[in-house]
Amino acid sequence: MLALSAAGVLAHSALAHHSFAAYDANRTRTLEGTVRTYQWSNPHVVLRMLVSPGGQRAPQEWRIETSSPAILRRFGWTRNSVKPGDRVSALCYPLSDGSHGGRLQTLVLLGSNQTLRTKLSAAAPAQPR
Repeated sequence: MLALSAAGVLAHSALAHHSFAAYDANRTRTLEGTVRTYQWSNPHVVLRMLVSPGGQRAPQEWRIETSSPAILRRFGWTRNSVKPGDRVSALCYPLSDGSHGGRLQTLVLLGSNQTLRTKLSAAAPAQPR
């Protein structure tokens, strides 16, 4: 009985960690900016980018989360796909609380016009333009 209880707690913790309930899946937002950091690590690859809303205010740092490196590799990503300083356009589900973050769907490298898709967008031809 104790083993089953422990397994239930561990399973719940794993599911809670991978929940994307913090993101508003009913709307998307396109962000254009410059990559500050690109963290290729588990459990999720994280892109931090500087975005100037309206081009007039000081840049805001946005934290954009996506799938694990193993999943992104299946869609053609590598640890060198994105580099600090790259100009990008990111289509994402924004955080529900309005803070500067999102769950990435599609990333376009503006210098080469290369489109990188995630598991979320692989079946849909979404373009963040």
